[in-house]
Amino acid sequence: MKKELKKIYAVINPVSGVGSKDKIPEMIASYCLGKSISMDIEYTEYAGHARDLTLKAVDDGADCVIAVGGDGTVNEVARNLLYTDVVLGIIPKGSGNGLARELNIPLDARSAVDVIFSGHATEIDACKANERLFFCTCGVGFDATISKEFAKAKHRGSLTYVKDVVENYLNYKPEVYELNVDNHTIREKAFLITCANASQYGNNAYIAPNADIRDGKIDITILSPFNALDIGTLALQLFTKTIDKNSKIKMIRAKEAQIIRQKAGVMHIDGEPVMEPEEINVSVINSAIRVFTPASVSFVENVQRRLNEVFRFFEDRLSGLSDFAGLAGKNP
Repeated sequence: MKKELKKIYAVINPVSGVGSKDKIPEMIASYCLGKSISMDIEYTEYAGHARDLTLKAVDDGADCVIAVGGDGTVNEVARNLLYTDVVLGIIPKGSGNGLARELNIPLDARSAVDVIFSGHATEIDACKANERLFFCTCGVGFDATISKEFAKAKHRGSLTYVKDVVENYLNYKPEVYELNVDNHTIREKAFLITCANASQYGNNAYIAPNADIRDGKIDITILSPFNALDIGTLALQLFTKTIDKNSKIKMIRAKEAQIIRQKAGVMHIDGEPVMEPEEINVSVINSAIRVFTPASVSFVENVQRRLNEVFRFFEDRLSGLSDFAGLAGKNP
């Protein structure tokens, strides 16, 4: 489905993820010049600002709002475009970029801009967890605990994430959950429960390998408690899209579900921690929003994209090591 563009807003989170965003306005402007497309660039200044800027863009008659940032920024822009004719554009500049990866949107900024101005729009589902909208995953348990710790970190990056995982795993105690799914009640002691609209968290970590963001269903992943010897296999399967083959994993597909836990606590929504009560109700909104995506990806383009992701992976690791070295150098 092609979308003709006349008015574009870009909402840029200047502090999200890694890498400079300084050249992105110029990239967008290069397409708008001479094509009768008006352009507004806005920068977020505080938590929740992306919401206000998106609503302003909708009221101003924008055809497209481009979210420039990580999954939190994308979520905040996207959830305010539901029930409108405005198309979401994504220039991924976060640490995980789950929705961009799910939709085959390039992680390279220039290529992502190319996708937006190619005009191919795709309808995708959204989900609600206690009225909070998400597009990739929400969850309770260990991954929600990690999202809370990661959000507090002064220096975000893969090394910080790994550090949080290791430190919290040693002290984490799995909880007992009750799940009501399609008129069936399941009681499980679980390390985590993830409700997935998309197949991955981000960074190509596939927690629900068979999830389809267009099928009107939620894929629920239940990870049972495990010991340290299981960690290597689980990690390998998570990144090779085979975690559903693990005996510690249960998968359920449904249109809606209810999770009841022992006490109120943290839940993550597309990686962002939020506090919720004991009962969490999850449902799907089918074909909720349109997003600019590649019309098709050739074999050569896919290989090139993967190579770019590999290069970016190592750049991020080197940047993270430099940050840690700098912090260590400041300590006596």
